[in-house]
Amino acid sequence: MTTSTLPARIARFPFPFPADSYRYSTNVQPARQRVATAAGSWGEKILDIDEDYRAELALRQRILTEDPSRCTVLPHMRAACWDTMLTLMRELARTHPQTMSLHRTPDNGWLWTNSLLGIEQAFRAGDESSLPTDPLRYIGAQVQDDLVLLDQREGDLFADAGLVTFAADWSLAFDIGMSFLEVHGPVPRVHENSVINRAHQFLMRLQPGDAYRRTNWTMTVDHKLDTSTETYPEWGRDRRLVLADGEAELARRLHLRVEVQHLIRLAESGAVLFLIRSYLLPLSELARVPTWRTRFAAVLAELPQDMADYKGISRYREAAAAWLAQ
Repeated sequence: MTTSTLPARIARFPFPFPADSYRYSTNVQPARQRVATAAGSWGEKILDIDEDYRAELALRQRILTEDPSRCTVLPHMRAACWDTMLTLMRELARTHPQTMSLHRTPDNGWLWTNSLLGIEQAFRAGDESSLPTDPLRYIGAQVQDDLVLLDQREGDLFADAGLVTFAADWSLAFDIGMSFLEVHGPVPRVHENSVINRAHQFLMRLQPGDAYRRTNWTMTVDHKLDTSTETYPEWGRDRRLVLADGEAELARRLHLRVEVQHLIRLAESGAVLFLIRSYLLPLSELARVPTWRTRFAAVLAELPQDMADYKGISRYREAAAAWLAQ
């Protein structure tokens, strides 16, 4: 099968493995660089808009309605939220000019247009009464990424604001106000190998306007973007029971979940914007790319047990590797 016959969701999927084994690393590279894969390519834009745009934003709105704590902003982060909104609007207007625009108005305000969602909004920067909601929720309703803002002070970084509806087994409400090192405290191996310390120092050195990215991965049962700690009762049991459904269902239900994480130093506020875009691809579709099939099988088979435990895939990773390798 040629790449031209593959669906867009496969051709654009950010397959994250350059080798047959995986260990935590900073794996940071400049943003906006195209990455060629065995199925196609990805990475040319910071903010990717795909065929799931409206569906994912509708899901985000339902989650925020049911649980408003998924958007939390500490009082001192208001300016950073405005900085985030304007930065992302400029990025959207630059990379999606057919459907997005941001212009100055004669009264020194702004006019934002998003024709995909039928939005035309005039506003004044810093004046929340000129928007229908606060700036982080406003822009978060128009991008598929989760948003976390890190405040830099006292020689450290703190997760002091965010809009996170698609967390992979963590909770913004729990992490809010924690330092960068505290947030990553439970992750195995990253402390002994100094990975997290190097990442911390890298973020501290970012200059205004710098934009980088990295990837992270786990696995999810079914096409569920919201696997946050808050909703564990809704999806946790699937990890235990998915093997009972048989081989064909295993390949359909198990998904490789990849996060493309962008790291941007905001020019006005100095905060670090952490964008997390999550992509899901079932094993049954991943296997349509032979090199992906064999590589992911090797990664799963070789992955150390403590890392498999942390990712929550220990119960089924051997079965998944065997199906991919057959």
